[in-house]
Amino acid sequence: MPFLKNIGIHARILSTAVILISASTFAVGYLGVGIINEFVTLRFNQRMEFMTRYLAMNAELGILIDETNLLNGLARGLLDEKDVAGVEIENIDHKILVSIIKKIDGPFKVIEKNVVLSEAVEGNTGMELITDLPGPSRIGSVRVKYSIRGIKDLVGAMKHRLMLIAVTLTLISCGIFYFISRSLVSPIISLAHTARQVSRGNRSVRADSGTTPEIIKLADAFNDMLDSIAQGRKTLVQAYEKMAKQETLAEMGKFSMMIAHEVKNPLAIIKSSLGMLKTDLNIPEDNMALTYAQEEILRLNELIESFLMFARPAKPHFEEIDLNKLVDQVLIGFDIQYNSGDIHIRSSIPDTPFYAKADFDLLSRGISNIIKNAVEANKEKGIVDVSIVGKGEKWMLWITDQGEGVPEALQKKVFEPFHTTKAKGTGLGLAFADQVVKAHGGSIRVENSKKGGAVFCISLFSDTDKKNYEVL
Repeated sequence: MPFLKNIGIHARILSTAVILISASTFAVGYLGVGIINEFVTLRFNQRMEFMTRYLAMNAELGILIDETNLLNGLARGLLDEKDVAGVEIENIDHKILVSIIKKIDGPFKVIEKNVVLSEAVEGNTGMELITDLPGPSRIGSVRVKYSIRGIKDLVGAMKHRLMLIAVTLTLISCGIFYFISRSLVSPIISLAHTARQVSRGNRSVRADSGTTPEIIKLADAFNDMLDSIAQGRKTLVQAYEKMAKQETLAEMGKFSMMIAHEVKNPLAIIKSSLGMLKTDLNIPEDNMALTYAQEEILRLNELIESFLMFARPAKPHFEEIDLNKLVDQVLIGFDIQYNSGDIHIRSSIPDTPFYAKADFDLLSRGISNIIKNAVEANKEKGIVDVSIVGKGEKWMLWITDQGEGVPEALQKKVFEPFHTTKAKGTGLGLAFADQVVKAHGGSIRVENSKKGGAVFCISLFSDTDKKNYEVL
């Protein structure tokens, strides 16, 4: 039925429990009252019959001698009983010898017993024989009128009490069942709430475990599904990012080839022409215009080289080399370059070799880019620390500068192509270094030093041939 769709599980379970518990309780109460009523009525009637027989047995002498005072005393003695409403005693001629009535509430019942001569029965020893035998021995009869109001009031009171007990038990049972039902339904409601939050974009929320094995299994399955969706989404995002990166590299490759043909060659001609003019016209070495033109030509040439190096597809050529020695040779080049400057590169390189399969040239250029970035962050003065730690199969290179550091929001972007904070930077140096390290199965990260400045950490492994290499 349509209206049932709007009734929740909790309401359905509770209403079913109320109906079943109420029906069971009231059915048991009804049957119990019926059994008790039958039992009490039977015992009450048996008591009245016993008193009537007793009266008939004791009335024998009074009827024989027609002694009404004796019979009156017997009748009044019986009338003192609470439920007795009247007593009549008559002789064999149906003459009423005693008739006493007491006013009480009805309804009423009447019991009549014969009065017989006790000597009329040989061997009589029982009251039943005296009062129940018909025939010529009969000398009279007694009638007792009694009220059954007390029985009905008693049964009514019992019904009321049983009804009260049934209602109380029903309410208590429903209350207990309500909390049990709520404990079963609440996790399902919580699960629905969690699903609603996920549908609104909150993908970090997870369902509570619950308290029953079935709910725990359901919550675990639901959380596994959310984890799988999150992992699938993460994989999809990574795939899109990789596709976008590949498209960018493809466009850069085309652009680089165009630059190589359309720009690099004219730059070489311009550079040669300036050299010839400088010689032919005897232009001094400190000529500002000529020096500025040559510096810009060199800067453009380096920019083109950076584009070509980053965008040109290449696969590392691996051979076993000493990574510590590689770094040492890179630092020798920087020492020569900044020998007369204010920058000092302080190194801590272990004497023990650390061998790994790597491309010496590519890795040298990648590490050089990071050290160069540190020197530029120091504004070509101060100290740049380079240290190496080798533990087991893991090799880590730490490069620390004394610059302003990298804001936390930008730490994940410094390795993206074209991301730079320098006025004349290309944003390709760190991106190229990141490509090289990943191609060697390693990782590179950046964080800020407690003393100020940025710290770049390169991690490589001696078994790089087991890693998943990426094409540069």
